[in-house]
Amino acid sequence: MIETILEKQFGFKSFRPLQKESIEAIVSKRDLLTILPTGGGKSLCYQLPALYFEGQLTVVISPLIALINDQVVALNANGIKADKLTSELKAEDISRVYRELHNKELSLLYVSPERANMDSFKSLLMQLDVSFIVIDEAHCVSEWGHEFRPDYRKLHFLKEEFPHIPIAAFTATATSKVADDIVNSLRLNNPVRLKGSFFRDNLILNVKKRVGNGRVELANFLKNYEDESGIVYTFTRKETQEVAKFLNSRGFDALAYHAGLKGELRRDTQDKFIKDEVKIIVATIAFGMGIDKSNVRFVVHMDLPKSMESYYQEIGRAGRDGLKSECLLLYSMGDVVKKSELMNSIEDERYKNFAKNKIEELYAYANARECRHKAVVSYFEESISECENLCDNCQKEDVDEIDITKESRMLLSAIYRTGQNFGKAHIVDILRGSKNTKILDNRHNELSVYSIGTDVSKASWGLITDKLFEIKALRRGEFRQLVLTKLGADILKGKVEVSADEEIFKKQDKKVSLATKEKDFEHKDEHFEALRELRREIASKDGVPPYIVFSDKTIKEMASVLPLDEESFLAINGVGEKKLERYGKQFLEKIRSMV
Repeated sequence: MIETILEKQFGFKSFRPLQKESIEAIVSKRDLLTILPTGGGKSLCYQLPALYFEGQLTVVISPLIALINDQVVALNANGIKADKLTSELKAEDISRVYRELHNKELSLLYVSPERANMDSFKSLLMQLDVSFIVIDEAHCVSEWGHEFRPDYRKLHFLKEEFPHIPIAAFTATATSKVADDIVNSLRLNNPVRLKGSFFRDNLILNVKKRVGNGRVELANFLKNYEDESGIVYTFTRKETQEVAKFLNSRGFDALAYHAGLKGELRRDTQDKFIKDEVKIIVATIAFGMGIDKSNVRFVVHMDLPKSMESYYQEIGRAGRDGLKSECLLLYSMGDVVKKSELMNSIEDERYKNFAKNKIEELYAYANARECRHKAVVSYFEESISECENLCDNCQKEDVDEIDITKESRMLLSAIYRTGQNFGKAHIVDILRGSKNTKILDNRHNELSVYSIGTDVSKASWGLITDKLFEIKALRRGEFRQLVLTKLGADILKGKVEVSADEEIFKKQDKKVSLATKEKDFEHKDEHFEALRELRREIASKDGVPPYIVFSDKTIKEMASVLPLDEESFLAINGVGEKKLERYGKQFLEKIRSMV
């Protein structure tokens, strides 16, 4: 019967992977958790059995009104009776939906988690003949997911108050930890658990360090996709407007989209994109969830997303028709700084550290030399061999490697000897012989590893740490401390050697090698002059010659490196703890305004 409904109602001849298994679990009245990547056809997994249970109602709990609206419109267009209860409905619309429900005229009812938790809805649910309840975007249930929603967490009442109604939970992104949390939080009863492959063999993944604001790189990239549809993601609402304006000035057809636009304009913009009346949408992450547009040929991120889950979900909007599509991620260390600063507003210290770890994991991915697809699926606990030239790293020619085993063992030893209780900055301070209060208070200046790494720059110690994370020799503890894995212990014992791409050490922060070497730094004249002007202002205010603030050589290096955080600023020759304390804030603000 389900094959008949598939062909007759949905027009498909066969199921995609795990669709049939999901449907069979639902029609067998089993609880279910299905993890099916974006574009895998999750909606059909519950829309088809909603028709199988003729005369009964399927309730779908979904997080976004825009997503709910799209689903209801698509179902009604397909001859399937569906409706919604959302905050945007007027009283007469709500009354109409209630009549439809009581007259058994609906196959599916969509509601938000906030609505589902209302006493009035619970009362309504008791009066209806419900076949099963769907929890869409179920990763929102988990506090360890990337889009935690407290109202999702409360949905355990469904099993407690309606134990006879099966629950089918769906998500595109979940690690095993998140999946376990979903099952436990929703109180699912011995659920069928299905998980699809995260490897998208039609996506080409490219990652590049952003130059300035990245707009020139964006325009050059889009020249390969004239008259094709795509999404460009930016960090702020203001940037969506600015980037869209820039693209239009370069002859591209682009519109901005963000949550601050009026509802009518948002819907109009979305409709134009879906109908191919506009080719490029420049958007915040408010755009894309539930957008069933199959011919998106590219997705560009103008900065780092907040997590690997977000990145995977957003690039998953490309190539849903199975044709080759390209994803470009532009990034800089400044993205980590910006997002970490926003996360400081999170009150729960444990969750704040968890969120900061997420963005740092993605930064490590961006800097990594391994196959991009391999790294992505590995994050979701799946393994593949190399992706056969579907990413920038696999397309690169062999690179010269340098041995960093000695430095790695220094770093791992310092972590081990401090009880694996400290973060990267503190460990690097020990290796470089800092005399700051924290070092002295913990008597870490008495350790054998103290000051053994003074010939290696802070920036290079950062790269070494990134490499150890990349190869999974290190992990983050609950409070962001560095912790050795089994591989890390083997490296420390001398059982495993570590090498790294020499080019990364040459290019990162414009350092020439592991140790910072003196050189005439390349820089833009306008950056140099802006920093010199700031130096003049500070010197004039303090009544000292400009060179007392910073030398020309130090200013040139700043103009070349453009450090965006205190750690990078300290790595500049001529910048010490005192000058960081005295001038760091002003210079960092100036530099951030220039990039």
